[in-house]
Amino acid sequence: MPLLDHFRPPVLNKGSWEGFHGMWPALIVMDLCKSLPEQYTAEPRVHLGKNFEVDVCTFDVEEEIGYNPSSHGSGAATAIWAPPEPTLALELDPTEIYEYEVLIFDQHRGRELVAAIELVSPANKDRPETRQAFVSKCAALLQKKVCVSSVDLVTVKYFNLYCEVLDVFGQSDPAFVPNPPSAYAVTCRSHNLATHSRFESWAYPMLIGQRLPVLPIWLDNDHAISLDLEVSYQQTCSALRLI
Repeated sequence: MPLLDHFRPPVLNKGSWEGFHGMWPALIVMDLCKSLPEQYTAEPRVHLGKNFEVDVCTFDVEEEIGYNPSSHGSGAATAIWAPPEPTLALELDPTEIYEYEVLIFDQHRGRELVAAIELVSPANKDRPETRQAFVSKCAALLQKKVCVSSVDLVTVKYFNLYCEVLDVFGQSDPAFVPNPPSAYAVTCRSHNLATHSRFESWAYPMLIGQRLPVLPIWLDNDHAISLDLEVSYQQTCSALRLI
């Protein structure tokens, strides 16, 4: 089926992007399990920031059990060190990151992370700091030799995070300049050769009305499986009655 525009009518009137992006990772996992070797496991992950987290109550354990400092020895009390005022204070929450992803682990290597499939959300692209957080995360995974795939269907934010990841390493993709597409799918990997390391990517622009691409997902240096995005995408759209 052709790619839909999830951020404009008529699809926008049928369902939310939160619902679509929340369901897609699970169906990607179901599709991957058909071809994943037995030693690998795939898991969906969705994190929507603190505004969508379940509230957790905290308790002062010492107060609850009737803790009394004077009952723990008769020695002189030790003064508690008070740090100085901070030199900088900002209204900033570094944990406020929106994540829709699928993680693949190798159980034979102590559940080592070998691949990550990141589904880009509008929140990943709407501010410089959120774009930087997404890019830094992908760059850090690549430096650890983790295969990273990014799938970006966000048509209302004109940034290409794949190009920004390449920029971290001082590189660019000639096929994506000078006007990189806002919607795309890409797999990147960094792996070791005999005498040096090599970076490779499989990047495809995505256009409304066209079929989604097939991405390679690398489990190690010499073993990749295919991820046909079209399969799980159609299943997600059908389940949510967007088509």
